[in-house]
Amino acid sequence: MFEKILIANRGEIACRVIKTARRMGIKTVAVYSEADASARHIRLADEAVLIGPAAAKESYLVIERIIAAAKQTGAQAIHPGYGFLSENEEFCDACERTGIVFIGPPVSAIRAMGSKSEAKKLMEEARVPLTPGYHGDNQEPAYLHEQADRIGYPVLIKAAAGGGGKGMRLVEKSGDFIAALASCKREAASSFGDEHVLVEKYITRPRHIEIQVFGDSHGNCVYLFERDCSVQRRHQKVLEEAPAPGMTPERRAAMGKAAVEAAKAVSYVGAGTVEFIANQDGSFYFMEMNTRLQVEHPVTEMITGLDLVEWQLRVASGEPLPLTQEQLAIRGHALEARIYAEDPAKGFLPSTGKLVHLAPPAEGLHVRVDTGVEEGDEISPFYDPMIAKLIVWDETREQALARMLQALADYRVVGVANNIEFLSRLTACPAFAGADLDTGLIEREKAYLFPEGETPPVETYFVAALAELLRENARAEDEARRGSDPVSPWHMRDGWRLNSTANRGLIFRVGDAQKTVQVAYRGDRYTLAVDGHSAEARGRVNAHGGLRVELDGTRMDATVISAGRMRHVFLHGRSWQLANVDPLHFAGEGGGAEGGLLAPMPGKVIALLADAGAKVAKGAPLLILEAMKMEHTINAPAAGTVKAFRYAVGDQVGDGAELVEFEAEKG
Repeated sequence: MFEKILIANRGEIACRVIKTARRMGIKTVAVYSEADASARHIRLADEAVLIGPAAAKESYLVIERIIAAAKQTGAQAIHPGYGFLSENEEFCDACERTGIVFIGPPVSAIRAMGSKSEAKKLMEEARVPLTPGYHGDNQEPAYLHEQADRIGYPVLIKAAAGGGGKGMRLVEKSGDFIAALASCKREAASSFGDEHVLVEKYITRPRHIEIQVFGDSHGNCVYLFERDCSVQRRHQKVLEEAPAPGMTPERRAAMGKAAVEAAKAVSYVGAGTVEFIANQDGSFYFMEMNTRLQVEHPVTEMITGLDLVEWQLRVASGEPLPLTQEQLAIRGHALEARIYAEDPAKGFLPSTGKLVHLAPPAEGLHVRVDTGVEEGDEISPFYDPMIAKLIVWDETREQALARMLQALADYRVVGVANNIEFLSRLTACPAFAGADLDTGLIEREKAYLFPEGETPPVETYFVAALAELLRENARAEDEARRGSDPVSPWHMRDGWRLNSTANRGLIFRVGDAQKTVQVAYRGDRYTLAVDGHSAEARGRVNAHGGLRVELDGTRMDATVISAGRMRHVFLHGRSWQLANVDPLHFAGEGGGAEGGLLAPMPGKVIALLADAGAKVAKGAPLLILEAMKMEHTINAPAAGTVKAFRYAVGDQVGDGAELVEFEAEKG
């Protein structure tokens, strides 16, 4: 077994490999770019080597630097993770030339499966079922058009060297074929440097089912059952599960046998995935083979009780497979949700910024979280914006769905837009819950998954107001303890008034809607009122933003996280973002500092509303910051002079960054 390995990747997969290596007593070397100087994977590894600037093409994709780092640290083998160089035959070759073990398949297998058309020729020879289509070398448009007409519409034109949904066009009728072909070839050439395409019959309502295979250098090969990855957006997987719903033992055996035949056709060694398109009637066709570990491998681990990274390390060191096919079995059901820093309401646009608050659900037998970040880390614009993979397991699919819904409800992320609410709706969607699966599920369930005009329930405003009041009390008590007269009545925040009841208003804004929660102090509790609703409220603050709330005698748990002026309320499995409007400091204004105005949260500068050197009145708008799906205007806290802007339009800023150098008028 290896004594030391290098991991040529970053983020959650690097952390995942380190976890297994540490358990096996193997030392690890991480590599990192300048943007990842404080990343979690280098904090976990035994050693770490800087390999270049932030851009992946200047760091993680530079073969020479990866090899040099391995030689420098004495690493005997390299684990490529997934993405980056994991399926790069030049990298595999370079490892072999320098005497470093590549923890993956031989270069011949990578090369054979790297081209979709070549792979399908091999599969045809191995008698693996193929989608009806044309996978040949004749690329003349007229000939391809003739083949499409022969196959029958609809057809799919696919880049032979493609992936990730690029270089792919659906053609519904013969008259559209030539234009679609030209467009597909242009995109294929631009994305992959190869305009070669293949044409296949488009399967209506297809399911995407993949088989995990494993081979060793002793000629053994097994399949570790299937994963259903049908739930996708733009050909990117969103929710995965194992085993596939509705899979019969006979079909599982047939698909497993076909996958093993595919692996044996290229003398495969290590972990690989054979992907199939499946019809609703159970027929299936080879699509492609991924010659690496997959992002969704944890669901296979959860239903088999195996560590696939350990298997990779053992096979790469020359050991035979730990188990035979007859010794492998399925237990229970597992699901994986990919937690991303992205905004589903804006077409899943990636979000960047500091993870101001990050509280994943507790891990245990039923819940697992694979992540490459911790609270306080940055989601940068340079790499995939994955926050974590949330994996759950239980005895049945129904129970696993319930586990997933609870785990998503317990997941709290503040600082970047994220897809947790979307994933909760997707898990609860009747079509998904009922296993009515196909790759078009998200599109056909759009009305359910993207509800319009949702507004926070009244309880949300009560909880936000109660959190403000309780934290005011906590701050006052802390100041009293540190002051010279801790028992002074001026430290009290109980709303006491002579011969009257204290009342005040707390203002919150969601989008363009602004609401005032009226507060009446009642000793150890408050009467809260908004929009004609009222409640007697009291509570206490727990750790990490948690609250124990009582409204009209009903107890509940909630979390309220402050980020600048924003209040992130997590309640009953939902999350809501409310802006706290302080009338003394103008709505939407940023926090102040002596001589400067600070960003209330991470965001992007989208407009400068004054000139440097200009004299402005109190309350004058100075700058607009886009953050947390909203625009926030930073206003002048007093009459004075704008000395300078610290950022330009388009710049990303962190929480608390000084935006404007401001000088107030004297006197």
